[in-house]
Amino acid sequence: MSAEHQSTPVAAAKATAPPATRKTSLYRLRAAGRSTHTNLRTFILSRYLDREGFQTRTVDHEGLSGLLITGTIAPGPADWCDPLSALSGHPVAEENQTTLALLLVRTEQAVYGLTYGMGHLMIDPARIDPGFGIELAIRCLDADRITKVRRQVMDARGRTDENSATGGENIRGFGIEQFGEIVSQISGQIANVPLTFTKDRTRPAHITGNDRSVKLPLGSTPASLLHDLQRIEEVCAQPSPLPEFEFIAQVRPLLRKSEQAQHLDERLDAMLGGDEYALLALAVPSLCRDRYDFAESFKVTLGGRSQHHAELEIDQLVVAVRHRRPGNRLRALRDGRVQMFAGAEGNEPISSKVPADHWLTAEVSEGSCHYFYWQRRWYEIGAEYLVVIEQRIAELLARSTKVTMPPWPKGSSPKDKDEDWYNKEVAAQDGYVLLDKNTVRTARLRGGGLEICDALGPAGQFICVKKAEATAELNHLFAQGRVAMETLRFDTEAQEKFLAKVDELAPGHALDRTFRSLTLVYGILLKDGVLLTSGSLFSFAKVSLLHAVTALEGMGVRVEIVPISRTSDTGMIALEEEADPSS
Repeated sequence: MSAEHQSTPVAAAKATAPPATRKTSLYRLRAAGRSTHTNLRTFILSRYLDREGFQTRTVDHEGLSGLLITGTIAPGPADWCDPLSALSGHPVAEENQTTLALLLVRTEQAVYGLTYGMGHLMIDPARIDPGFGIELAIRCLDADRITKVRRQVMDARGRTDENSATGGENIRGFGIEQFGEIVSQISGQIANVPLTFTKDRTRPAHITGNDRSVKLPLGSTPASLLHDLQRIEEVCAQPSPLPEFEFIAQVRPLLRKSEQAQHLDERLDAMLGGDEYALLALAVPSLCRDRYDFAESFKVTLGGRSQHHAELEIDQLVVAVRHRRPGNRLRALRDGRVQMFAGAEGNEPISSKVPADHWLTAEVSEGSCHYFYWQRRWYEIGAEYLVVIEQRIAELLARSTKVTMPPWPKGSSPKDKDEDWYNKEVAAQDGYVLLDKNTVRTARLRGGGLEICDALGPAGQFICVKKAEATAELNHLFAQGRVAMETLRFDTEAQEKFLAKVDELAPGHALDRTFRSLTLVYGILLKDGVLLTSGSLFSFAKVSLLHAVTALEGMGVRVEIVPISRTSDTGMIALEEEADPSS
């Protein structure tokens, strides 16, 4: 065979090789004016522009216009070297090294940042377009090929939930609530977007969009990168998301400088100056979510003063600004910074210095409008959300119940007629069993004790009681019931030990010993004996309750809500009124 014929297969293989791409984190940055006129150095934190060992270079290469900055940070020995040396008897002197690279690219429409390593630390956070990643994702993802969803739950804990499906499934399969949630990250396969990656390939591109950036395969040549950016801009220009993702867009961000957003800033500033802040909560910013679990300390800098904390609490932020003049409290949090560290000594940063108000969530209601503050942005909750919330809460409160909750008169002191006293009053009724502080311990609980409920009802209802002056107490109540029911459903050791306790206290009690048909009763006394209604229940607590109910009903647990009165028995009253048409 000739040399000419031998080279033909190689040439053919090269001809069919897919274009070179690399998965990259892409940020869209906000310019004060037209992107073509903006000095690109203004998008970078100043401390990196002149830092020793860092290079800043202009890019003008094959049609690609921008700025490149690269460097390495070597802060010295890791803070675990000394304790590890002491433990092992061997000298340990290892250094942490962090590499950073950022390429700023200018197009006719915008300025984009491509980051490598920890390059995102160099971007001025105020310049990042916070809606870009989700905006792109919900316009191009295949609704049947979603692999991960992370959402911020709008309750007082400001918690983050994450669910994954390795093979991909329909967006509805992730159980995203139609209310009370902000989707902060979504991953999956994209459909009908002709990126460089999809050329000559049989598999579609996979992307991850969050509220700050998007990670996706981008072309590795100037021409292919510009091609991909143009396709991305075309997708984002679509007026609305795909129908399957409309419900995600029900949480609408307000323009930062709009009159309504500035008015809500004033409301939040006033809340920060109050003595009670039940509608304020701590939440982990998206920028810190991936490394938050590795944080062992936090540095909070407010008003030029820095403090280190082993744990970060909402009180630390609120108390630090509470006594400032009206109008200066929220501004102080926005000017302040919180940084995470891997070590307790605060020598190994694992995040940038994030504005302190990004760690704050808040809720404000004005008439029929409902707003939520998250990461320096106000969101308006769609009217559909509010309708669903109110309807579901009303349905829960209207459910019939066969338990009786005796009156809970006000005591003369905090210890007089407290929850311990009240639980005994409940259990004193015929057929009820006192289980308050009677914990179950199993291997699944790692030796810890779990209180299944405060009392057992006559038909085996699990009764959990709480006198609530703020949302936090109700969050604890809802979580307690959810964990207890999960344990009884899935932990056979817990089932056996719980049955043994019941048989000891009330032999022959009418309890479903298969634990297949459970009823959980939340007995609630609101502050000052206010009647429990959808209107009087704390707004954050409504979301917490509905999330708990969704999980419990998924396990086959019936949930009943029984308001507790200061002056009369509740529970049976509702049944009597329901049975008597004249009432």
